[in-house]
Amino acid sequence: MNTLAPPVTPGILGIDVGGTKVALRIEPADTSAPIHADAPIGEGTSAGVETPVEATFRWVPSASADRDLDDLAAHVAGLRARWTGPVTAVGVAMPASVDPAGRVTTWPGRPSWTGLALADALRDLVPEAVVACADDGDLAALAEADAAACPDLVYLGLGTGVGGGIVLDGRPCPRPGRGSAEIGHLVISAGGPLCTCGRQGCVQATASGPATLRRAARHRVDEGGEGGEEVTFGEEVTFAELRAAWLAGTGWAVRAVRESAQAVAVAVVGLTELLHPALAVVGGGFADGLPGFAQAVDERARELGRPGHPPAPVRAAVLGGLSSLSGAVLLARQAS
Repeated sequence: MNTLAPPVTPGILGIDVGGTKVALRIEPADTSAPIHADAPIGEGTSAGVETPVEATFRWVPSASADRDLDDLAAHVAGLRARWTGPVTAVGVAMPASVDPAGRVTTWPGRPSWTGLALADALRDLVPEAVVACADDGDLAALAEADAAACPDLVYLGLGTGVGGGIVLDGRPCPRPGRGSAEIGHLVISAGGPLCTCGRQGCVQATASGPATLRRAARHRVDEGGEGGEEVTFGEEVTFAELRAAWLAGTGWAVRAVRESAQAVAVAVVGLTELLHPALAVVGGGFADGLPGFAQAVDERARELGRPGHPPAPVRAAVLGGLSSLSGAVLLARQAS
């Protein structure tokens, strides 16, 4: 009796490289291929239908670039083992600054990557595939524009840093070859907090996840903690603690989150004055984990608007914390 071989479905791989963690996703290269809508992501082949597979992992703190690449290669291999077919194209969303030759010029989140021949390293991950790499904020903006059917928007993604992207008339701005939209490094407060880039007053210096958590820890000390209990100076605030206290309306958490919302709102108002987008989208893992954050940004932006010139409405990312990963998949599809 002949046994039918399992179906083979060519796939595309999206990789979202962050300063703290990495997300990966493989899905069918052919968009007309049926996907089992009821099967959860990660189930692989079911009833002859290939479903997307995903994985995430966290970087080892302060590891070398070689160690990071080994970890990345191992997780890519593990994800590919759950996919029955070949991978024909890879799209990579990266927060690092990369020169035209594909070499990392700077990445404060992983300083050991400076000087890394990124293009060569990425090609080694899946040697038989076409590999394309682009700025994570630009890709997230394109993915959100596609998901919202909005050709003119600005995107801010809050995570370990603050990324951003601009889409005008359905195209990224600035145009290819002119760099990326570094919204996180807009200076909104001369003499403000020190940013990882070395400047003071960048959006990222106030609104990133780590900056917000550090400020929350100081505010908690100032206010004597929750319920008036003693809090030791230098005691860190975890994201889970911040989220719970924000949802409970606890003073120190509300103050810290609103200060971040204020920084993002200032950026949105400035971008509106220059570009007049139809929509401003706030996403990234940090913002996505704080229900109501985008609404807080929208409220503050409207307060900052001048008469007759309201800022673009602010909405939470349609794709939540997966905007950059979705953009990486779009990039892979375009490259395939």
